[in-house]
Amino acid sequence: MRAARALAAAGALLAAGLLAAPAGSISLLDVLNKAVEHKDAIQKTGAALRKGFAELTPAEEYFIGRAVAARILADYAPLDDGKRTDYVNELGGYLARSSERPETYGGWHFLLLDSDEVNAFAAPGGFVFVTRGLYATCRSEEQLAAVLAHEVGHVSLRHGLSAIKSARLTEAFTIIGTEAVKEYSSASIAKLTAAFEGTIDDIVNKMVVSGYSQGQEYEADAAAARIAWGAGYDPDGLTEFLAALNEAGKKGGKKGFFSTHPPAGERLTRAGKAIKSGKLSGEPAAARTSRFERYALR
Repeated sequence: MRAARALAAAGALLAAGLLAAPAGSISLLDVLNKAVEHKDAIQKTGAALRKGFAELTPAEEYFIGRAVAARILADYAPLDDGKRTDYVNELGGYLARSSERPETYGGWHFLLLDSDEVNAFAAPGGFVFVTRGLYATCRSEEQLAAVLAHEVGHVSLRHGLSAIKSARLTEAFTIIGTEAVKEYSSASIAKLTAAFEGTIDDIVNKMVVSGYSQGQEYEADAAAARIAWGAGYDPDGLTEFLAALNEAGKKGGKKGFFSTHPPAGERLTRAGKAIKSGKLSGEPAAARTSRFERYALR
C-alpha cells in the first residue's frame, strides 16, 4: 500500500522537476518497480552498491532520496505557488553553495508543502521540503535562510542515511551480489523490493515520526549558523527563529517541529553558544528585507 502511494506521489515529483534523473542514469525506484520485467537491470544497478550507508555513492544516495521524497509527497501536497517556490529554490541553492556539499548528484531541490503544520524535511541527496506553516512563521529572510540552512545541514551530514538499518542493506546487497544467480526468482525480487522499501521506511520514520537525535539536531543547527554566515546572512536569524518556536511551544505547540525536535529553548541556548564560539556575525541587508516582504506569508 505504501509503495503504491509512493508511486502515485512520484507524478507530483515529476511535475515539480524533483524526480528528473540526471542524463544517462537509471532510477533505482524505476528499477525496483519494473524488476519482474527487467530482472537483469537489478544486477547492473546493484553492482556498485555497498554494505552500509556510509559507503553509498552520491548516485545511490540520490536515488534513495528520490524514493523518500515520493513518500513525503504521498502525505503532503505541494503548495501551488510558483513565485514563492522559485524564491525558496533560489535562496536554498545559494545557501547550499556555502555548505560542505555545494553540489549533489542530482542537484539541490526545494519545495513548499501546502500544510499549516510547522515542519520541514530533508531527504538524502538534496531534497528539502518546507511547510506553508513553517514558512509563515519566519519573519525575515534571515530566519528563512536559517531554516533552509538547517535542512541543508542534515543532508550534508547525511543524517537521513544514518537512519537506515544496516541489516536491510546487507540483505539487499547479498541478493544483488550473488553472481551464481542467473535470473532472479519471484521470491528474490520480493525480498529485494521489501528491503529497499524498508530502507525508505527507516528514513521517513526518522524524519517525520520520531525525529533525529538531539545530537544530530544540534549538529544541524551549528551547521546552519556556519552556512548562513558563509552566505553573508546574519546567523542570529537562527536564534531569532528558535526563540519564536520556543514561544510557540509554550502556547501549546505539539505537532511538527515540537514533536520531532529537541525543546527549542535548549536549541536556542546551544545555537547561541555555537555562533559566539565561531565568532559568526552579520547584519540583515535592506535588499533582503525588501525581497522577503514581497514573498512573506501572513
